[in-house]
Amino acid sequence: MFVPVEGGDLAVEIHDGDTPPVLAIHGVSGSRKLWNWVAAHQFSLVAPDLRGRGDSHTVPGAGISRHADDMVRVLDALDLTSVTVCGMSMGGYVAVDLAVRYPERLRALVLVDGGLPMAAHAAMTDELLTAAFAPQVAARERTWTADEYLTVQATLNPLIDATDPLIRDYFAHDLTEDGHLRLPADTLVADAKDVIFGTSRWRELTVPTWFVHAEWSTGPDTPPAYTVEQAAAFAAALPVLREPVLINEVDHGGTVMTRAGAAVTGEVLADALK
Repeated sequence: MFVPVEGGDLAVEIHDGDTPPVLAIHGVSGSRKLWNWVAAHQFSLVAPDLRGRGDSHTVPGAGISRHADDMVRVLDALDLTSVTVCGMSMGGYVAVDLAVRYPERLRALVLVDGGLPMAAHAAMTDELLTAAFAPQVAARERTWTADEYLTVQATLNPLIDATDPLIRDYFAHDLTEDGHLRLPADTLVADAKDVIFGTSRWRELTVPTWFVHAEWSTGPDTPPAYTVEQAAAFAAALPVLREPVLINEVDHGGTVMTRAGAAVTGEVLADALK
């Protein structure tokens, strides 16, 4: 379905399952297809393509609060007064903003490797961020076949299964019919800057919150976005935060884009739905 928001219509996919509805918010360079693996566990998901992504790629604009306002429009369009919200990576930051500004719309909150301050962000500068995103920006200057794009992504993400049809579906959704990447470079960078340099209001959370984090960041043995010690410190500082759950032997994307990671994330989500 398509939901009117400022600047256009937001694409929203509905996964029918056996649970109350969950609003599922993807990450900075992702799309609604990120939730394919979690949906396979029979969750009822409301999964939007955020503005600038997937079938919402023609909707201009960026910013965590703007995405959160869009999520309210999605809930209103579906007559959903209050739901459990699950956000992965940047989607976690959108979910936190949503929970702080519209707490009455959330029954519970699940954050997947995002939403809480990352230590690496404190050392980031504009110059470092520009350099970090240079390959992604350059990728938007050429055309791709689905096979070419999948091959590159499999190289960059060594833990994904390139033979998994859900992986192919996920990455194919990044491309327009003529082979260009749908997500504009300026939107990608603007959202990344808002996550990294923006002010998180996580300490203001009042809804029951669960936190899932990965052992690695971008492949085996890479430093994680959150260490076990950092996750424990967040739980000690935030009364509404349940005991954090570590997913072993997965990286950031693998928390939801691998069957093993999605199984653990699904267990936590099922707990939150109770």
